[in-house]
Amino acid sequence: MFLSVFDVFKIGIGPSSSHTMGPMTAAAHFLGLLRRHPSRHEAATVGATLHGSLAFTGKGHATDRAVALGLLGWTPAELDPDEAERQLDTL
Repeated sequence: MFLSVFDVFKIGIGPSSSHTMGPMTAAAHFLGLLRRHPSRHEAATVGATLHGSLAFTGKGHATDRAVALGLLGWTPAELDPDEAERQLDTL
């Protein structure tokens, strides 16, 4: 089996991809589940709590922004940095 470096390493938003890609993907996945849930219209707000290293270094590694972007529907693979920044500015 042949593995490319791109199979092993993923390029994502920074400054720390390990603290942004996973949380953004998880938040986007949660949004997808919420959109399909029968009670989705009853949700007034959504909150997220970070734990462990994500909590300790969250703001410094932009984890908080990654979660917000995921809840806005962005995934690392589809992220448009300019549009995402505009959306974050409206929150």
